[in-house]
Amino acid sequence: MSQDTDLTTLTLTEARDGLRAKEFSSRELTQSFIDRVAASEKLNAYILTTPDGALEAADQSDARLGTDDARALEGLPIGVKDLFCTRGVRTTACSNILGDFTPTYESKVTENLWADGALMLGKLNND
Repeated sequence: MSQDTDLTTLTLTEARDGLRAKEFSSRELTQSFIDRVAASEKLNAYILTTPDGALEAADQSDARLGTDDARALEGLPIGVKDLFCTRGVRTTACSNILGDFTPTYESKVTENLWADGALMLGKLNND
């Protein structure tokens, strides 16, 4: 992969293959998305971002990539709709009614994503 490649334009399959081939790290991929999200803040796509947690998870994924411990979605950063409960991260379904609700449990959907090695960039707007 060329150094001029914008990692945020890769398909999920291309990103997965690039990570497995060690063409770039999960940290590099994740930082690219964090930067893109920050630069696009006016779009209001993300209602909450989790850059520190994403980078920490990326480092953990980088340690697993290339080993037998790597999982199907290892090191791939994703946004999670604010409909899904995420343990320890505010979840409001974009409603003022839920205020600052922070679940102590994980939704089955996100539980499965994390078990497969995906990492969260933040919570996506439902609009």
